[in-house]
Amino acid sequence: MRVHHRTAVNARLLAVSVLALSSFFALLSLSARAEVTEITVSKEYGIGYLPYMIMEHEKLVEKHAKASGLGELKVIWQTFGGSGLTQGAILAGRLDFASSGVPWFLTLWDKTNGEVKSLGAMDSMPLYLNTRNAAVKSLKDFTEKDRIALPATKSSIQAMTLQMAAVQAFGPGNATKLDNLTVSLSHPDAMLALLSGISEIDSHFTSPPFQDLELKDPRIHKVANSYDILGGAATFIIASTTTKFYQANPKTYQAFVDALAESETFIGKNQREAAVIYLAMSGEKRLTADELTKMLGSPEYRFTMTPENVLKYASFMQSIGAMKTKPASWKDLFFPNVHSLPGS
Repeated sequence: MRVHHRTAVNARLLAVSVLALSSFFALLSLSARAEVTEITVSKEYGIGYLPYMIMEHEKLVEKHAKASGLGELKVIWQTFGGSGLTQGAILAGRLDFASSGVPWFLTLWDKTNGEVKSLGAMDSMPLYLNTRNAAVKSLKDFTEKDRIALPATKSSIQAMTLQMAAVQAFGPGNATKLDNLTVSLSHPDAMLALLSGISEIDSHFTSPPFQDLELKDPRIHKVANSYDILGGAATFIIASTTTKFYQANPKTYQAFVDALAESETFIGKNQREAAVIYLAMSGEKRLTADELTKMLGSPEYRFTMTPENVLKYASFMQSIGAMKTKPASWKDLFFPNVHSLPGS
């Protein structure tokens, strides 16, 4: 009887232990799945968004999510025609990760009192102001007859860089001197207008590869280069998310960061493959794989998470009233994962 009783007790203890372990592993699974199971990411047109295109094509976010124990993560990619739409979407909670030119990001950081921050830069690239007006050799040659296309008046990185150039050319207080000549157009539409030869759009403050495609036309020449205006290399596209997402989904956030870092490394090591992927995903027919591979190999193109001259944009925007708050350091704008990098 005692043996039978002891056996029954042991059986009950074993059952309790199994139940406890099952509950423990169930809780672990629930904890892992407590993070989001789906994220939405925005991108726009041009080579500046190539890291995101590589992430999408190679399913890098999904790979890193699975490796971190998150299981299957659904990633929805949305392509917007301008950063204004991106800004509205992330503020409305319809986006988890955004990408934009630096000024749009700084505006978001300022508007949300730092609720939106960057997880890292995507790249640094020069931006050209091109024209088909043979009489325009510098900013001082533009007249009321000229029209300069850019993605968004006053707020895009091209518009803000043009204002910085205007101060340099015309002196303090003249940041908006050329604003009345600017017109909002997506880069593909602006390029078509410029090259048509009949549109009132005779100039375009653009980005790669559109600026390079334009310069293949002998009627087009370059008036300004953003690197000259900024005094060196500068971040073009920057990635961002909300502090709320960062805190609520640490594993998903890290998976995304790791995927971005891998995509930038991929581009550096596999320039031709990256070029082929871009051409396939963008549908660009005016550029060959050889031409794009050569562009990606340019020392002026840096696919890096390290922020470059971001604070210079912030200081300028604060000086003209486009931002209320001036960050004390570039690190105020970024999450901790990039604080060890030599940013500026």
